[in-house]
Amino acid sequence: MTERKPVFLLNGFLGIVLVLAFAGVGIYYMVQETFVIAIPLLAIAVLLSTGITMVHPNQAVVMTFFGRYVGSIRRNGLWLTIPLTERKKISLRVRNFNSSTLKVNDLDGNPIEIAAVVVFRVTDSAKALFDVDDYQTYVEIQSETALRNIASQYPYDGFDREIYSLRGHTEEIAARLTENVQERLKVAGVEVLEARLTHLAYSTEIAAAMLQRQQAAAIVAARQTIVEGAVGMVEEAIAQLERKGVLPLDEERKANMINNLLVAIVSDRGAQPVINTGSLY
Repeated sequence: MTERKPVFLLNGFLGIVLVLAFAGVGIYYMVQETFVIAIPLLAIAVLLSTGITMVHPNQAVVMTFFGRYVGSIRRNGLWLTIPLTERKKISLRVRNFNSSTLKVNDLDGNPIEIAAVVVFRVTDSAKALFDVDDYQTYVEIQSETALRNIASQYPYDGFDREIYSLRGHTEEIAARLTENVQERLKVAGVEVLEARLTHLAYSTEIAAAMLQRQQAAAIVAARQTIVEGAVGMVEEAIAQLERKGVLPLDEERKANMINNLLVAIVSDRGAQPVINTGSLY
């Protein structure tokens, strides 16, 4: 594994002054036809000029000297460094990678469509350049691999189960995805700032069936809440009637009243009153 290390640096403007000084003196001796002094001075000027490089903000310059890594420059500005080195520039800016929409199976085996965005930046320019072939392609492939892995570990929806789900626990899934992607990309000297789902849906072949399942679960939950509320209302009504002694209730009348009240409260339609006017005989 290649580790980033600093390299010899000298102020670039001072380096330009040195280059001009050696060149000027060399030209002077060239005019005087003192070639023994002029040629070495001009050679030194040319050699020093190859070491001048400019580094922009949020940029790193990785340097190799005849195939050997000698160091990196991360300080922006004009610098004089080791002459005759090969220099490659790498951006350190924050970037986004939007994955394509992937079709995978969740923990329950249901086919789903999922996509994510990964926010990253290069922190170790030497690893990004030397330890992987193309770090941008590496980020894309490993991010999609991590997304597939996460999608297969969780169900799309928990359906009242005590389990994390892709739809119901977005923050936890995002944190888990960030950790997974970071673990895969550290070899490339890349830091993952954030990873979040941008698309999540059932595949078209089961979308209609799963929608019906969700609607049925919602109806059952709503009915359960209504019934629980209705039972409480009936208990309170019976208790008030008994406390105030408005109407003596035996067990049969109490059962009929409970039945009528529950039907009136729980029914989807408005209750239709029936008036008992007595029998014909």
